[in-house]
Amino acid sequence: MKRIKLINTAFIALMVLLFIACETKEDTNEFNLNDEVLVTIKPIQKEAGSTIVESSGLFTTDDETLLSFKNGGLIERIYVKEGDYVKKGQVLASLNMTELNAKAAQLKAALEKAERDFTRAQKLYKDSVATLEQFQNAQTQLDVIKQDWNTIEFNLKYSQIRANGDGYILLKLANEGQMVGPGMPVFQMNSAGNGNWMVKVGVSDFQWASIAVGDSAIITTDAYPKEIKARIIQKSEGINPNSGTFTLSVQPISMKGLTVASGMFAKVKIFGNAKDTWFVPYEALLNGNKGKGYVFVTDDKKKAKKVQVYVAALQTDYVMIRSGLENYRYLIVSGSPYLKDGSDIKVVD
Repeated sequence: MKRIKLINTAFIALMVLLFIACETKEDTNEFNLNDEVLVTIKPIQKEAGSTIVESSGLFTTDDETLLSFKNGGLIERIYVKEGDYVKKGQVLASLNMTELNAKAAQLKAALEKAERDFTRAQKLYKDSVATLEQFQNAQTQLDVIKQDWNTIEFNLKYSQIRANGDGYILLKLANEGQMVGPGMPVFQMNSAGNGNWMVKVGVSDFQWASIAVGDSAIITTDAYPKEIKARIIQKSEGINPNSGTFTLSVQPISMKGLTVASGMFAKVKIFGNAKDTWFVPYEALLNGNKGKGYVFVTDDKKKAKKVQVYVAALQTDYVMIRSGLENYRYLIVSGSPYLKDGSDIKVVD
C-alpha cells in the first residue's frame, strides 16, 4: 500500500510540473505576440498606371446576317454552297415562281380593267351622264388595285435572295425543293470581303473602365505562329445578359497575309490604363481568394489593423485593388505574416 501511495504522489507531482511548463510556454507566446513587429509602410493613395487585360474570343465580323425570303414557298434553285465567296447583289437562291406569277397575271388584268373603267367614268362624268359618286368609286377602285400591284411587284423582287455585301457564305440552312416560310433563314453570311474581321471578347466592369477605344492589343491564334497587332475599335455600352460581361471589339491593324474563318478561336492581350485605383505589392496581400483578400493598414503607425479588400486585377508587379482602402492612411508592405489585428508595430525605413 505504501508503494502505491508513493507512485500516486510521484504521478501527481509530475502532472503539476507539466502544467506549470505549459503555462510558462503560453505566457511566453503571448508576450512575443505583443512585442512590436518591425514593418515598412507606404501611403495609401489612388494612382494611375498601366494594366494588361487578357481574354479570349472568336473571330467574327460585325455584320453577320441571316438571309431569308420575304414570302414563303418552294425553293427552286440554290446557286451557292457553304464557304463560297460572293459579291454584293449576287443571286444566292430563288423560289418557284408559278403561284406568284399567276397572282401577278390576275392582278395585271384587274389593273387594266380598272384603268378602262376609270377612263370611261371620267368621260361620262364630264358629259354629265355619270354621277360624281360613280366617278369617285372608279377612281378609288383604280387606286386600290395599283397599291396591290405595287405589293406584288415588291414580292416578286424579293422572291430571290441576294448577297447584301462582299463576303462568304458561312452556313446554308435549307436545300432545293424545301418548303420554307416567310423570314425562315436560308443562309448565314458575313461581309468579310471588306476586311472587317474582329475578335469579340468579354471583360469585367473594372477592366471595361480601364480600357479605351484606340488602346493597343495583341491577338494570337493557333493558326498563325506570330502575334497580330490590333486595337480596340468598340466598347459595348451594356452588359451581355448571356455571359454577364461587357464586350470589346478588337480589330487587327492589318490582315495582310492572314486568312481566318468565322468562329476561329483567338487569345487577346489588351494594354489599357487604369485610373483612380490602388496598386498594392504582392507581399502585402494575404489570403487572396475569389477576388478578395486581406491587408494590414495603420493610421497612427503604432497599431496594425486587418482589413478586407477587393481585387480588381492581378498584374506582373502588383495587385490592383478595387475597394477596401478608402478610409486608411498607410499600407503595411512588409511584416504582414507576423501581424494580427491590433498588433503593435514599429515602422522602419
